[in-house]
Amino acid sequence: MIIDDLRTELPADRLIEDPDVAASFAGDEAEWAPRGTPVLVVRPRTSAEVQSVVRACIRHGVPLTTRGAGTGLSGGANAIDGGVVLSTELMNDIREINSVERLAVVGPGVVNDDLRAACAEQGLWYPPDPASAPWSTIGGNVATNAGGLCCVKYGVTRDYVLALEVVTGTGELVRLGRRTAKGVAGYDLAGLIVGSEGTLAVVTEVTVKLRPQRAPERTVAGYFSSVVDAGRAVTAIGAAGVVPSALELIDRHCLAAVDAWKNMGLSVDADVVLLGRSDAPGPAGEYEATTMLTCFEQAGATWAAQSENQREADALFEARRLAYPALERLGPVLTEDVCVPKAAVPEMLARIERAAQANDTHIANIAHAGDGNLHPLLITPIGDEAARTRAQAAFEQIIADALDLGGTVTGEHGVGLLKRDGLASELSPEVMTMHRAIKQSLDPHNILNPGKVITLPS
Repeated sequence: MIIDDLRTELPADRLIEDPDVAASFAGDEAEWAPRGTPVLVVRPRTSAEVQSVVRACIRHGVPLTTRGAGTGLSGGANAIDGGVVLSTELMNDIREINSVERLAVVGPGVVNDDLRAACAEQGLWYPPDPASAPWSTIGGNVATNAGGLCCVKYGVTRDYVLALEVVTGTGELVRLGRRTAKGVAGYDLAGLIVGSEGTLAVVTEVTVKLRPQRAPERTVAGYFSSVVDAGRAVTAIGAAGVVPSALELIDRHCLAAVDAWKNMGLSVDADVVLLGRSDAPGPAGEYEATTMLTCFEQAGATWAAQSENQREADALFEARRLAYPALERLGPVLTEDVCVPKAAVPEMLARIERAAQANDTHIANIAHAGDGNLHPLLITPIGDEAARTRAQAAFEQIIADALDLGGTVTGEHGVGLLKRDGLASELSPEVMTMHRAIKQSLDPHNILNPGKVITLPS
């Protein structure tokens, strides 16, 4: 048995065999994504130990699911019946922060915010900042190619990964990428692993590039009576040529849920709040803030102003980060993650409202509005199966609408289990065949997170 093998190869404290404890590692935060029962959870500390786990899974034909902090929202980290879950939580060392080369080398279990704090001590900054940054890990961010609030200006995880150390589906420990600022030798295999959701390799080390710390941000807030008006403001900002450091949408339902949970005093007289930020220094920052304010007003904002109180501005952005867990306290939440061209944001928001009405489903809205990445949150009462069925229908309708508008089924949460049909709708059969060929080449035994993202012929 694989358990016997791993008992002999790994220290005892690396293995979790108690079924009740193992069950707590069996899934991520994706509502209604199926999850299996693992035979074992392994928590390695070194790359060599990861390699031992992968090779044991190959020998025994046992599926392996790699897990970071379990904050994912697509079922990508959900266990498979009879499989092994590999948790990277103990591989949490920051191995190097290099201020000359502006890079950091970390284990996959390092929490995003911990890396950002360590970089800040040296005047450096790691930009990708998903809303789960206080809890999610760099390895998980790499797996899903996570974005975040500032990706509208600074890009997503793939834009910052220079190199990876990984264990392949054949059990080899290899290094991909480079530490240099430039390098075009060979295929971009490191880039291929980013966003592959543990289906092509197990990440054991990540080298990321860093930026200098930013200038203080200016914040502009606007209240709107509809999500469509707020969407028009987003389109206008893009047309004006302004690239904000953040442009976030959050509706009244989300603010009320955060307020009820954290008592932050955020109740506002608006159905939708749009939050814009500029980190451009000096007059350029003032110009961007003023332009955003004008766009808010011309799009129909009922109130708009540049914040003079940094504490209040930070509280609004903190509410944006807390929206999902706050709503989750009210009942099961099915989270969408579609992305459309910026010009299509108003129409997509209108279609989300129509999907809610057509399916009698309560949908709250948060969004990285500046880059068209929308996160409708479909909320259902606990135990209401009819509401669940309607919410799933709305979920599929929103995916279809996003594709119809030239968008994509996921901007940053990944495909996992929930979006496999959507991926097949988005990509041509020829491109799906290319995906399967890559999977079969790098994971010929089909042990790495099988059934996620794409399915192989049996």
